Amino acid sequence: MTYKVAISFDRCKITSVTCGCGNKDIFYCAHVVALSLYRIRKPDQVKLRLPISETLFQMNRDQLQKFVQYLITAHHTEVLPTAQKLADEILSSNSEINQVHGAPDPTAGASIDDENCWHLDEEQVREQVKLFLSQGGYYGSGKQLNSMFAKVREMLRMRDSNGARMLTLITEQFMADPRLSLWRQQGTGITEKCRQLWDELGALWVCVVLNPHCKLEEKSCWLRQLRKWGEMDVCPLEDGNYGNELPNITNALTQSSGHSQDSLARPRRTVFTRAIEGCDLHWQDSHLQRIISSDFYVSPSYQREGESLLFNSQGQPLWLEHVPTACARVDALRSHGYPREALRLTVAIINTLRLQQQRQLEIYKHQKKELLQRGATTITNLEGWVGHPLNPIGCLFLTLTEACRLEEENCLEISDAGDSKPPVYQHVPVVTGSQDGDESYLSLALEVALMGMGQQRVMPEGLYAQDKVCRNEEQIIARLQDLELDPVLVQTLRKQCILLLEGGPFSGLGEVIHRESVPMHTFAKYLFSALLPHDADLAYKLALRAMRLVHACFSPRFSRLLDVPTKTGDMLRLRTVLEAIQKNIHSSSLIFKLAQDAFKIATPADSNSDTTLLNVALELGLQVMRMTLSTLNWRRREMVRWLVTCATEVGVRALVSILQSWYSLFTPTEATSIVAATVMSHNTILRLSLDYPQREELASCARTLALQCAMKDPQNCALSALTLCEKDHIAFETAYQIVIDAASTGMTYTQLFTIARYMEHRGYPLRAFKLASLAMTHLNLAYNQDTHPAINDVLWACALSHSLGKNELAAIIPLVVKSVHCATVLSDILRRCTMTAPGLAGIPGRRNSGKLMSTDKAPLRQLLDATISAYINTTHSRLTHISPRHYGEFIEFLSKARETFLLAQDGHIQFAQFIDNLKQIYKGKKKLMLLVRERFG
Repeated sequence: MTYKVAISFDRCKITSVTCGCGNKDIFYCAHVVALSLYRIRKPDQVKLRLPISETLFQMNRDQLQKFVQYLITAHHTEVLPTAQKLADEILSSNSEINQVHGAPDPTAGASIDDENCWHLDEEQVREQVKLFLSQGGYYGSGKQLNSMFAKVREMLRMRDSNGARMLTLITEQFMADPRLSLWRQQGTGITEKCRQLWDELGALWVCVVLNPHCKLEEKSCWLRQLRKWGEMDVCPLEDGNYGNELPNITNALTQSSGHSQDSLARPRRTVFTRAIEGCDLHWQDSHLQRIISSDFYVSPSYQREGESLLFNSQGQPLWLEHVPTACARVDALRSHGYPREALRLTVAIINTLRLQQQRQLEIYKHQKKELLQRGATTITNLEGWVGHPLNPIGCLFLTLTEACRLEEENCLEISDAGDSKPPVYQHVPVVTGSQDGDESYLSLALEVALMGMGQQRVMPEGLYAQDKVCRNEEQIIARLQDLELDPVLVQTLRKQCILLLEGGPFSGLGEVIHRESVPMHTFAKYLFSALLPHDADLAYKLALRAMRLVHACFSPRFSRLLDVPTKTGDMLRLRTVLEAIQKNIHSSSLIFKLAQDAFKIATPADSNSDTTLLNVALELGLQVMRMTLSTLNWRRREMVRWLVTCATEVGVRALVSILQSWYSLFTPTEATSIVAATVMSHNTILRLSLDYPQREELASCARTLALQCAMKDPQNCALSALTLCEKDHIAFETAYQIVIDAASTGMTYTQLFTIARYMEHRGYPLRAFKLASLAMTHLNLAYNQDTHPAINDVLWACALSHSLGKNELAAIIPLVVKSVHCATVLSDILRRCTMTAPGLAGIPGRRNSGKLMSTDKAPLRQLLDATISAYINTTHSRLTHISPRHYGEFIEFLSKARETFLLAQDGHIQFAQFIDNLKQIYKGKKKLMLLVRERFG
C-alpha cells in the first residue's frame, strides 16, 4: 500500500503530522516514522525548497496566472469550488480577505516567537486513557497506563513541553472516571490497582511543578488546575480514604503529638495537595544553587556567622530541608534530565541525615536511663519515609544506583523466564571536595535505604496507607537484594545495623519503641539473611530485637518466624514468639503476612509439615479473622480462603473448631459460601483421607452452621444452606422451613424464584410451586415492562403449575393476574396454557384427563379477561404520547390484541366495539386512524 504522509518541522521538532493510513494512536504511525527516518538518513534525497511565497514573489503577472490555472486544472474537482469562492472574495473590495495584509503560507514555518512543540495527538491521549480506565485495571490496562506515565517521565527528561500537557490530559480523564462518584457514594475505597495509579499521578505532578526551569506563568497555570481538581468532591484523598473514616496524620506541618488531633481540624489532603504545596518551592537559594552546580563546593576555611548550619565538620555542604521535600527536588532534577545535579543534591541530603543520626544518638545517650525506666517513647516522626506519597527513600536509592549501573552490551535482552536480568552495579567513587576514600555511590545507596527503613515511625491510620508501607518496604528490599554484598557494602551494612540497634527512639530497632510504631519484621528478616554469612552474632541480635522479646526466657535460636531453623520440643519458645506478635503488632495486614510466612515455612514442598509452626500460623490467621470481621477489608475473601486452607493442613479438629465458632470469625455469607462449601468439597475429603465417622462429624457441623446462617441471614444464605443440607432429610426440611418463614418478609422475588428452580431441579415440584407462588406475591410488572428480567421466571412458574395439574394452575392464575399487567406476557401465558392439557408432571395418584382447557371456563377465563383489559389499558397508554414513526409498530400491536380478543366467545364483537371506541376518542390523530381503518375496518 502507498500512503500519503505530510510532516511539519519547526526548530528540529516535528510539530504536526498527517497520514493517509488513518491509524489512530498517541504516537506516530509506522509511515510517519519511516518518512522521518528517511529524512534523517538521506537528507540530500529530500529536496529543500524556499517557502512557496518566495517562489511566487519571483513570478510576473503572466507566470502567476499560468501557475494558478495549471494548479486548478491538475486538481479541478477538489480545488475549483474553493478557487471560485476566493476569487469572489478577492474581487470584492470590502471582503474580510482584503482587510488583511499579505496571505498565509503553510510552507514558511512559524515565526521566531511562536510556541513550538512536538506534535501530540491530544484527542487520542484522551481516548486511550478513557479506554484503559473503563477496563477497570483488567487486561493489562494498568500496565498500559503505567507505560503512559513512563512516557510522561521520558518527555520531561527530554525537556519536551508536551510532558506536562500529556499529564494534564491524562489527569482530566482520571478525574472524569465515573467510578469515582460511585466509590464515594458507597463509601468504599478505590480499588488497589487504581489507587497506585492515582499515587503515581500525584507524584508526577510534584515532578512537573518542581521543574527547575519552568516559567512563572506556567507554574501559576498548573496551580490553578491542580486547585480546581483538588476542590472537586470526587478527588481521591492522599491517605486512600474518602475522608469519612480516618483522620490523616501524614501532614508534615502537624509535628505535635498529632494522634489526638480532632480530624475536623486537619486540612483535607488530596492526591494533588503535595503538588499544590510544591508550587511554593523555588530554586533561587544560593546555597542550593552552589550544591547542585559543583562537585567541589566546600565550606570556606573561615566560616561566617550562621554558616555552620550549611556544612558538616568535614566541610561538606548540608541541605536542611524537610526530607521528603528535599527528595522531591532530587526526583524533579532526575526527571527533567539533570542527573549530575540530582546526584550532588542526594549526597548533601545523605550528609545531613548522617549528621542528624549522630546528633540523635548523642541526645539518646543522655536520656537513655530515664527512657528505659519509662519503657516507652513518643514518636517524632509522624511522617514515615517508607510508604510516603513522594517515596523519598526509593528516589534517593534510584538516583545513586543509576550512577553505578554497568550498562552491558545485551542489557536489554530478556531472559527465557520473561524477567529482565537483575542490574549489575559497580562502585563509582563519590566526587566531593573532601575525599573519603571508601565512599562510593553504591555504598551510599545501601546506607540511605537502611536508614529509611530503620526509621521509627507511627503506623499510619487506614488500611490503604498501611498496605502502602508494606508494599514500599518490599520494593526497597527487592532492590537491595539485587546488590552483591562485597566487603565495602558489608562494612556499610554492619555499621548501619549497629547504629540502628543503639539508636533509641529514632530507630525502629532501638531499645525503646512506641506501641504504635511500624513493625520491623520484614526489614529485620532481610537484615538477618544478609548479615548471617558475615556476622552471625549481630544477625541474631537484630532478629531478637525485631521480635521485641525479653531475652531471658528465650535463646537466640528462636526467631523461628525469621527463617531460623528450630528443633522439636521448642513449643514453649514458639508460644513466646506468638504472644510477642499478638501483643506488639496491631495491624491486620501485617499479622496476615506473618501468618502466611509461618505457613510457608511450616509446609515445605519436600518434607513433612511442622505441626507446631502450622498451629502458630492458624492462630495468627484466626486473630486476623476476628480483627477484620466487622471492618471492610478488600482482602477479606483471600484471607478467609487462606484460613480454610491452613485449617485443612492442620487437620480435621481445626476444621470442626472453625465450623463450630463461625460467628466470631466469619459473616454468614462467608461461612456458607466459602468456609462450609470448601470444607465439604471432594478435594478436602481427599486431602484429609477421612474415615466415615470423621466425614459424618464434619458434615454434621457444616449442616448446623448452614442452618444457623440461614436463620441469621436468609436472603444470602438460604440457597447455600439447602445445598449443604441436601444429604440429611431432617436438616433439609428445617432449611426449607426457614425459607418459607422468611419468604413473606425478608426475601425478594429473585431469591425465591432461584430457590424454587433449585427445588424443581432436586425433584420437589410441589415445593417449587409453593415458593414460586410466594415469589409471585412480591412481583409487580407494569404494562410497559415487556423486557423485565423476571418474565422468564413467571413463564417458568406458570409452566410448572400447568404441568402439576388443573388445581395448581387455578391457584397460580389469580396471582399472575394480580402481579402482571403486561399484555404481551399475559397473552404468552394464555397461549401456552391452551396448547396442551394440564397435569403432565406424572405425580402419583394424579391423572391427566387429556382434555384441553376452555378459555370460557375458570381458571383460564379470568386470565383471558385480564389479558384483554391489559391490551385495552396499554393501547390507551401508548396513544397518549405516540409519534408518527411508531404508528406501524402500533398497528402490529393491535393485530396481536385481536388474536387474544378472538379467544373469547363474543371476542369479534368486543374487538369491533374497542376499535370504534378508539376512532371516537382519538379522531384528532387522522393519519393513525386512517391506518386503523385500513387494517381493521
